[in-house]
Amino acid sequence: MLATIALLVPLAAGCGSTGKKAEPLPQGAESVKLDPADFSAEIDNPYWPMRPGNKWVYREGNARVEVTVTDKTKKIIGIDARVVHDVLTEDGKVEEDTFDWYAQDASGNIWYMGENTKEFGGGKVNTEGSWQAGVGGAQPGVLLPAEPKVGLSYRQEYYKGEAEDLAEVLSVDARARVPVGSFAQLLQTKEHTPLEPGVVEHKFYAKGVGPILAVTVSGGSGREELVQRRQ
Repeated sequence: MLATIALLVPLAAGCGSTGKKAEPLPQGAESVKLDPADFSAEIDNPYWPMRPGNKWVYREGNARVEVTVTDKTKKIIGIDARVVHDVLTEDGKVEEDTFDWYAQDASGNIWYMGENTKEFGGGKVNTEGSWQAGVGGAQPGVLLPAEPKVGLSYRQEYYKGEAEDLAEVLSVDARARVPVGSFAQLLQTKEHTPLEPGVVEHKFYAKGVGPILAVTVSGGSGREELVQRRQ
């Protein structure tokens, strides 16, 4: 999913300033037990602060992706998760419509709690890839860590055979240029899944902004760039 602002605006991660000892990030298919009291739908991780009304627009060729943070929440395994709406259009036609659910823990990690996705094509609606933590063996994962360090690895989601994304931090000092501006001190991650062996994507996140770029570096080609942002 990727899914903008010529200046970086570093933010302090309010929910991550409690001083609570960080727990190891989830790996592979391992089960995790999360305490709802440690979570909030208010997300201020500096690499992707999500406030209701925020919007990001990305382009890749003829495809356009709009990501909008709603004012709605959804309770998942007892945790209030923020609802984020993603719409993918190609040549003006809606190809995919997704609701993602995120929550932030007391350490500042953004957790991915699931998604309800619909792909349209051939007169049919495909919901493969949809999952919800706690349903059918699905487990939540970490979208973005509170304290990214080079070499840190973690799972982003787990629903066997449907959603098994993994990530690793490659850099916290990357640079990139996209239509909305040039950025430095970017978080760069490597994202891949055993469901698509050989496909590797690098994503870049700017402090105070969020994801600005996604590049497929193996198993295909693609460059999804941030072209517009509403704060």
